[in-house]
Amino acid sequence: MGSNSLFETDEDVAQAKKLSRKVKESPFMLVGIAGFVAAGLVGAYKYRNRGTMSTSVFLMQLRVAAQGTVVGCLTAGLAYTMVKEYLLHEEPRENAKPVD
Repeated sequence: MGSNSLFETDEDVAQAKKLSRKVKESPFMLVGIAGFVAAGLVGAYKYRNRGTMSTSVFLMQLRVAAQGTVVGCLTAGLAYTMVKEYLLHEEPRENAKPVD
């Protein structure tokens, strides 16, 4: 067994490495997930004070707010990548040529 813990398998370590690589490649994905969780927590808090609004309408509005947060963060990340690549002409690190 090559792991450090009795409960941690090699597959868990591989998944953790994959997640950390994805976060480094696209940090706005992590921001989108955090926004989704925040929208869910705010919605859970506001559920008690929804007034006369029915539960189904409240949950639909909450879903739209959470999805909008994720889509907005992913759009901001895409715009940032396009500006960096096309307007600032920065090459990605793995394609960068060594300077002689």
